[in-house]
Amino acid sequence: MPSAKLHPHPHPARRRAWGLTLLIAAALLFTGGPLPAVAAPQAGPTDLTVEELRLTQAVPQDILRRSGYGDAGPALDTALRQTQSVAAAEAVVAQHGLQLWKRAVNQARGLTPVVGDLSKEDDRPLYWARLAMSKVLRQWQPVFGLSDASRTALLDKLEISSRGQDSVSWEPLPPDQPWKLNKIVLTGFDPFGLSGDIRASNPSGAAALALDGELVLSDNGRFFRIETIMLPVRWKDFTEGTVERALSEPIARADMFFTVSQGRPGRFDLENYNGAWRGGALDNENASSTGLIPVSDPATQPQWTASTHSHPFIVSVNSGRFPVYNNTQVTEIPVLSPPGTAPVVRPNGPSSVWSTARAGSGGDFLSNEVAYRATLLRDRMGRSGMPGGHVHTPVLEFGSGAVTDAQLVRNRQDILAQLHRIIRVAGAAPLP
Repeated sequence: MPSAKLHPHPHPARRRAWGLTLLIAAALLFTGGPLPAVAAPQAGPTDLTVEELRLTQAVPQDILRRSGYGDAGPALDTALRQTQSVAAAEAVVAQHGLQLWKRAVNQARGLTPVVGDLSKEDDRPLYWARLAMSKVLRQWQPVFGLSDASRTALLDKLEISSRGQDSVSWEPLPPDQPWKLNKIVLTGFDPFGLSGDIRASNPSGAAALALDGELVLSDNGRFFRIETIMLPVRWKDFTEGTVERALSEPIARADMFFTVSQGRPGRFDLENYNGAWRGGALDNENASSTGLIPVSDPATQPQWTASTHSHPFIVSVNSGRFPVYNNTQVTEIPVLSPPGTAPVVRPNGPSSVWSTARAGSGGDFLSNEVAYRATLLRDRMGRSGMPGGHVHTPVLEFGSGAVTDAQLVRNRQDILAQLHRIIRVAGAAPLP
């Protein structure tokens, strides 16, 4: 995901070995560390968020109407009115959240018919329907009373269940199959940049829907099943540990992972290095955060983590319409620099594992941060040899001012097909 067109980062070279910096032991706690400055007031559990307030605009309403997802909010409202306790409400929210996720996945994978005239891979109906449901939860006033803590817990349950975060399950191959099933976990993001273009769609989110549960045969005959998770574009959620909660168990079980977001126009970037720095771009709540990425056990926090995918092998294969680059550029403050030293762009990665990060290969927004957190989680689990890292897709571009058009649909489908091919190639790559 770019940060305001967003991550400046040129091209190639190769990842170095990291040695001591990535040999971090101990299980990772989900929160902790200093809170960064966030430049927007946090809404209470009954206050509508910036994202929810956008629902009244014409484009979100058009997307919900044309996709058939306009029924999600009213259906949750009706079900909640029939509950008689917080426990019953929690069950209803979990059920409706999971149904929304499965509905979007099954449609994107072509397992259920498309309702309306938006393409099956469109990630926007899920996003806006989730917000319609969270708006219902914030405004619901049950007769049995609901504390702020209970309402917040219900909102959290909706977030988790409607993003596939509690339904990762690698079903085994049929018993008569001789192949081993390898496991991939992939993350995507919500649409973002909505203050600039309310129509925005995110190819990484579309990928999370289209690839969830997909069986992939790699170029060297290995079977993989992909399980996916959708993430919000909100600094606050990352600070509160949403990445670690969602990915801790999957990364412990998987054989490979990809964090995916939207990057630059006309190209894929395989990002080599992830920096421990937030650069302050506005998120979907118009909040800003600048400073060290807050993680648990900050005393052992590295400035840099690295992808362990075989980037040169992947870029050597023609995977589709868009060029694929092995991106090694970072921005750092060199070791032993005096106070006030300006950051330096390094085209071939950090000059030292001890230099101070100011931007990873994927920038300094949440795409860099999800890659940093996922690779740090991998390393702290003692799985530093597991292939994992970040892929930036091309920007998803419209061909007109309409909510959807033929160019948007073609671009999305081409990006998804090429990402699928990149995953197949990565599955056949030699281990790092």
